[in-house]
Amino acid sequence: MFHRLIRPSFFPVLLILIITAVIISYYAVKIEPYTVTINNVNLSNNFPENLKIIQISDIQISENYQASDFQKIISQINQLSPDIFIFTGDLYENYSSYGPEEELIQLLAGISAAYGKYAVWGNRDYGGGAVRRFEKIMTAGGFQVLCNEGVHIMLNNGERLFLAGLDDSLMGTPDITPILSQMKKDDSYRILMLHEPDAADLYADYGFELMLAGHSHGGQVNLPFLSSPTTSMAKKYQKGLYDIESSEKIKLYVNSGIGTSHFPIRFRVPPEITVFD
Repeated sequence: MFHRLIRPSFFPVLLILIITAVIISYYAVKIEPYTVTINNVNLSNNFPENLKIIQISDIQISENYQASDFQKIISQINQLSPDIFIFTGDLYENYSSYGPEEELIQLLAGISAAYGKYAVWGNRDYGGGAVRRFEKIMTAGGFQVLCNEGVHIMLNNGERLFLAGLDDSLMGTPDITPILSQMKKDDSYRILMLHEPDAADLYADYGFELMLAGHSHGGQVNLPFLSSPTTSMAKKYQKGLYDIESSEKIKLYVNSGIGTSHFPIRFRVPPEITVFD
């Protein structure tokens, strides 16, 4: 008798729903995770030189996102001609289960930036044995890993930019004190790199104009009328540009990452290359 209770018009609707779910699932697993978007962010300030800084985060190499997938965005990055290139942590998803090095080192080395390439530790750079290899891999790829330290970058016009990086907030030991000791009063601009964005509030009163973070993957899934998933220390700041209120208003940008975490899906949160002008 059950079939008599179902109107014939229900079956076309059910079929449409099933087809829609299949299409969305295929897109979220097979298409969007490999479709990188370039987000341009114009920052108005008194910095006297036009400077292009490019940030990526959370590459998270795995069986689902391999070095060959990452290779496809290297040419995009180089075509953008970064002056400074920044990576805000999480090189592998789980180094112990999938951690090829040589191909990844070659790809990292293939990224060009006029004033250098810089990175900070992420939480996954400590797990699965990655703690023993992360800095060596990044250094072999031409990066300088900043761990509770900063560098002064002298620009062609004589101005000096201060770029600092903190250790990971979840697995490392972040310490702003040695960074503050390196600051100079006549720094033209100051940037702080950190992995977990919610830690930014702790460093809002130290004179940085811009903070750059990752970790959140932008929630990785953005369904209409539902909140995106969050993770530890990425609940307040999840993706995009934020104003942080402090004694001096500063900016925080949270990059949505390149790879995926836990589940190899992205929906309405594509992998991101951020270009700061």
